[in-house]
Amino acid sequence: MAGRIRQSDVEEVKRRVNLADLVGDYVALKNAGVDSMKGLCPFHDERSPSFHVRPALGYYHCFGCGESGDAFTFLQRMDHLSFAESVERLAARIHYVLSYEEGGFTREDGPNRARLLAANQAAAAYFAAQLAGEEAATGRDLLGARGFDAAALERFGVGYAPRGWDHLTSHLRAQGYTPAELAQAGLVSEGRRGVYDRFRGRVVWPIRDTSGQVLGFGARKLYDDDQGPKYLNTPESPVYHKAQVLYGLDLAKRAISRGRRAVVVEGYTDVMACHLAGIDTAVATCGTAFGKEHIAILRRVMGDDAAAEVVFTFDPDEAGQKAALRAFSEEKRFTAQTYVAVAPDGLDPSDLRMHRGDEAVRELFTRKTPLFEFALRQAVGRFDLNSVEGRVSALRAAAPIIAEIKDPSLRPGYTRELARMLGTELGEVQQAVRQAAQQAARAPGQRQEAEPRGPQSAAPEPRAPRVSLSSLRSAPSTWLERDALMAMLQQADGVGAELLQQAVTAQVAEPQLRIVRDAVAAALPAIGSPGWLDAVLAAAPESHRGLVRELAMAPMPERRPEQLAAYSRDVVISLLDRDLQGLKRELLARMQRIGDHADPAARRIQEQLVALEAARRGLREE
Repeated sequence: MAGRIRQSDVEEVKRRVNLADLVGDYVALKNAGVDSMKGLCPFHDERSPSFHVRPALGYYHCFGCGESGDAFTFLQRMDHLSFAESVERLAARIHYVLSYEEGGFTREDGPNRARLLAANQAAAAYFAAQLAGEEAATGRDLLGARGFDAAALERFGVGYAPRGWDHLTSHLRAQGYTPAELAQAGLVSEGRRGVYDRFRGRVVWPIRDTSGQVLGFGARKLYDDDQGPKYLNTPESPVYHKAQVLYGLDLAKRAISRGRRAVVVEGYTDVMACHLAGIDTAVATCGTAFGKEHIAILRRVMGDDAAAEVVFTFDPDEAGQKAALRAFSEEKRFTAQTYVAVAPDGLDPSDLRMHRGDEAVRELFTRKTPLFEFALRQAVGRFDLNSVEGRVSALRAAAPIIAEIKDPSLRPGYTRELARMLGTELGEVQQAVRQAAQQAARAPGQRQEAEPRGPQSAAPEPRAPRVSLSSLRSAPSTWLERDALMAMLQQADGVGAELLQQAVTAQVAEPQLRIVRDAVAAALPAIGSPGWLDAVLAAAPESHRGLVRELAMAPMPERRPEQLAAYSRDVVISLLDRDLQGLKRELLARMQRIGDHADPAARRIQEQLVALEAARRGLREE
């Protein structure tokens, strides 16, 4: 077992990793000012972005839930890694070779995620190599008939699992993986005679997370003597949770983020067909219905933009209609507009491309229909509209759909359309829609159900009360103290060591900010070093570290990079000037109480006032 990772290597990995690129694999980030980016928090459900990333500082902070940390913390929270595993993952990302010290290091109990991910990666490489072999001819023929050439197969990492019982097992055991690790990764099954390959005689697709890590596999059977299901997926494992992954998202994430559009299809070959036809925003669920956790993933990648689009494709059969209605039941969780696209003759994108070409796939998504309109027609179509009972039942089923349309300007038009479809008086339909809206409003927590805090649905850990910016008193004096401390933390180099040393002696009236000022004073020896913020955090009490991070992450009022240093000095000088002004008022009051300007004490005060004015001028002249 390897020893402890050298601390110098940990610091070097942290220095080299671009935090914005790392977070961007999970969250759509937008520019929010100088060295500041923001997006939807991946740790709690929110409508407006409050998750800020400061790449130069190497820190992130959510002003909504208070989560904060560095690149290591982010990976630990998102992918449930130990600290050592997060360092190893990031080192591999930047191709940095780690050094280990002997002794003193033990891994956390439980499965080693890094080993399981590495085993999956090795399995993906093995399957891809096997696809070129003689035995895989049936698989190549099947894929070729659907219009997927060698370049397409390589692009998506498609492979082949040989028909034997232990080909993959033997290959991975020779690389040092244990049967227990292979079982935990879902690569093998266990029987009375030991372990054997889970995937045999099948075409295999690797399922990756947004960073490209292989989490599991989906496999299609090829041979009639295969008694298993047509599609077989990796079982739930420490690294693979089918409700929390979307096939193709690693390839589609940047296009989705850039275009604010996602296409959700039903199968692996549909994703391939869409991408090859130019629809590079296509993803698919993996052996499960589209649900709220998938929505959370897409929202974070796409951002919450009312102009964004999510387009679903479903088979026109009964199962496809049920899937569309399940998707509509979760539609309220999206800020984006949702649509459904059904190909002519019921062809899925893969069949459509095979029979009619790439242009037909692209046209499919230009003929999209709003999802609520699709749901409305499906709801009405279940009833006999030739009877009074049927029309009443259809109205009861359809009115809530109109009541839930996000854009209120569309509701009157669809209310009239429903009245036309039913052959019912408009007023009757309007009343039914109003009643449905009132019932929805009365339903407790209907639209407020929180999504999981992270990739797994773990309950949030209890938190100690924390001091935050929102808990500070709202007063102009506090605002100046806050802004000055933001400048000291974010622009220490621009403020300068000499001015900082004066600033930490200034009076701070807000008690919580006074504690931060004292932490800055204690960290002064670290000015100018990459570990400046870390030094301040170490000097602050645990209860105030969240406040320090917020001050270090909050957007500065000055947005012009070339003026940031000047602004920072100016606001710190304003804090010091306020201090000197207060001292001046105190000296003048004392002089007034003396009365006699010839008194020696009065003359000393006059000398102090002259020196004080010189100090004030000196601040502005530096």
